[in-house]
Amino acid sequence: MGMKHLQRTWLRSVLGSVISAIAIGLGSAMTLEAALPKRASAVQLNSYCQISQADASRKEALRRAAFENNDGQAKAQYEALVSEHAQALARCRAANWPREQAVWLRLYPCDLQPGILEAVLDRIANLGYNQVYAEAFYSGMVLLPKADNPTVWPSVVQTPGYEQRDLLAEAIAKATPRGLQTYAWVFSLNFGYTYTLNPQQRRTLAMNGRGQDTYTFAQNGLSSNAQEVFVDPYSLEARQHFQTVLSEVAERRPQGILFDYIRYPRGTGGYSVTDDVADLWIYGEASRNALLRRATNAQGLALIQRYLEQGQLSPTDLEAVRQAYPNDSEPLWQSRVPSDQKGNVAPAALSTLQRELWQLTVAHAVQGVVDYLTEAGQLAQQRGLRTGAVFFPLGNQTVGNGFDSRLQYWDRFPTWMSWHPMAYGVCGHTGCILDEIRRVMAAAGPQGAQSVKPALAGAWGQSMRNRPSLEAQMQAIRQAMPQINSVSHFAYSWQDPEFDNSRKFCQLR
Repeated sequence: MGMKHLQRTWLRSVLGSVISAIAIGLGSAMTLEAALPKRASAVQLNSYCQISQADASRKEALRRAAFENNDGQAKAQYEALVSEHAQALARCRAANWPREQAVWLRLYPCDLQPGILEAVLDRIANLGYNQVYAEAFYSGMVLLPKADNPTVWPSVVQTPGYEQRDLLAEAIAKATPRGLQTYAWVFSLNFGYTYTLNPQQRRTLAMNGRGQDTYTFAQNGLSSNAQEVFVDPYSLEARQHFQTVLSEVAERRPQGILFDYIRYPRGTGGYSVTDDVADLWIYGEASRNALLRRATNAQGLALIQRYLEQGQLSPTDLEAVRQAYPNDSEPLWQSRVPSDQKGNVAPAALSTLQRELWQLTVAHAVQGVVDYLTEAGQLAQQRGLRTGAVFFPLGNQTVGNGFDSRLQYWDRFPTWMSWHPMAYGVCGHTGCILDEIRRVMAAAGPQGAQSVKPALAGAWGQSMRNRPSLEAQMQAIRQAMPQINSVSHFAYSWQDPEFDNSRKFCQLR
């Protein structure tokens, strides 16, 4: 208990109190020399590569003096200490497990105030992180300047006078001197509520067989999050809109792009399981047309159409199709092997055709997501950026006679991307978290193990929401799967909630 108390006390001290700096101009009556703690001869880091309390306090005092008091000497000293810490962090991460330690970060408009973005990034480096996953496209907004935003989404920063400020570019530029690599974190198929405000764009949303698009589905309380609106991955218009975002983000030159929400909505209650063709999000115009193109003869096309419309087939349907297209020996579609090639004398029975149509439609839904991700990842790679896919390890489960409604078949995601499984299992210990990561490691195989980079949820020095501390989770991973050498933590706001809230709710002036 005493050790945990010391850990939390140290953490609060390292994070410091920068909240008053949000209201720039208050200044400090304390002189700089009085504010600076005595420092050791070199930056001190612990085994987690976290900075010492003394160095964190000194750096924060110099930052305040530089930005709040416009002290040129303090600014020079501050920049020198930032550089010294960056070098120490690089040495420490090279010598300690894991080599890459990242944190998921949401930036806010108030981070554009003098010295605040520096404070955020200092705190991240203080905690031993050498990578930042910064949200660039999320919740129907983009982190682009209002004056340079060719996308269909509004900019995060809307305050008059800040139209030219580029928060993403500034964050990337200021992270580098601190030894931090920045990855842009983007929502992929979840385009957000604002996207639906344009009626023309509404037609690109994914639709199920009950006449609902994903917006209606969410508004009716059938989705786990009412703000999530998913597009049809087969929609050319939706893909073009997303590619515009990616092109703009790539211009800011992050280290790479991480793709999140590569799936369909997670339904609630009975809607959390997809066990009927009408549950599938393949009824939008683009997806439906792409499915029909998978037919390889007229009988196959006719049966696919009837199956989509009715949800099942009858002997009457099969006979009607045979009479309408007598030149076809049996219905065929992509992946279906003709009966005679299987050694069967008679064509497949109705029950077999219906089962195969169910498999076809599920595979079609899954393939749309995989193709969407592959196309986006290739665009990023062509710009010289690294790529990664973010997913739930249990998002590709079978459930009874059906499937998890997310249909997130990450085991089919490109292996040239890094895989970021969100190992958020909640069981009060590390067992369920390790089980989720093992599941991904098994799918990746020996060759792909190095590309698996688990995302963990939690906080330093304390259990949170029935999850062990980050230290406990990482120690368990290192012991069980030492070949993993990169982890990330969700989220910075969990480490420093008071500062995060002050930044989130302040008014930019």
